[in-house]
Amino acid sequence: MQTRKYEILYIIRPDLGENDRKALVERFDAIIANSGAENLESKEWEKRRLAYEIKDYKEGLYHIMTFETASEEGLNEFTRLANYSRDILRFMITKQED
Repeated sequence: MQTRKYEILYIIRPDLGENDRKALVERFDAIIANSGAENLESKEWEKRRLAYEIKDYKEGLYHIMTFETASEEGLNEFTRLANYSRDILRFMITKQED
């Protein structure tokens, strides 16, 4: 099966404690890694002011992940859990062109 390259950008609420933020990132990294993704890179981007308020927040902590996978299983699970997480304000998954 052919692998595809993806990027996930998500915004974490800014008032989340350092330990809780690290645990959140590790949990969502594990979702992708356990689905067979390769070349996983996960890094904190920066704290930025939002263009408009999201859930009463004017700022957010941006986090970005890049990886390659042949299965969309991890993406589907990431989407499902991120939609229910109160700590993730928004997220976007993009497929990178070869």
